[in-house]
Amino acid sequence: MNKKDHVLNGLLLAVGLGYVLHPNGDLQTLRTVAAVLVPVTLGALAPDIDTDFGKHRKTLHNVFFVGVFFAYPFFFDNLQYVWIGVVTHYVLDVVGSKRGIALFYPLWDREFGLPVGVTTSSQYATLVTIVVTVLELVLVAVAIYYVPHLLPPGIEDPLGRINATATAAMGR
Repeated sequence: MNKKDHVLNGLLLAVGLGYVLHPNGDLQTLRTVAAVLVPVTLGALAPDIDTDFGKHRKTLHNVFFVGVFFAYPFFFDNLQYVWIGVVTHYVLDVVGSKRGIALFYPLWDREFGLPVGVTTSSQYATLVTIVVTVLELVLVAVAIYYVPHLLPPGIEDPLGRINATATAAMGR
């Protein structure tokens, strides 16, 4: 995907996350959108910094790079949402583009992608970006609202809510 489509993905994802996490469309929804908008969008752009140095879709398009952003908030208490943008960038490049990315670079140069992508200059690149973003939001919604019901009683879901329904049903 191109820069414009990665920015679009970050913006749509931030707004979508606001509504997935707080579907009422109230002030809390707006606060959530505001909290994730800049970090997610910056994260969606970050991997393409490797176009200026290194090997594009290799140097910063791998699990090690996203691991740094995922772990960073545990040590420094900031950049909480940047990793979401980085991951969605990878998803777009794997699913939406013809070339794919070298997920395990520098250990392995092989690029991984799906055969359904389009070239970055394709007239359908933006449409593919929107479709992939919607699918990402559906997966997040399923993870937040459906998966917790599958968790054992007393286990926290990704939002830190204890599975009280299952706990109550078990008589605890």
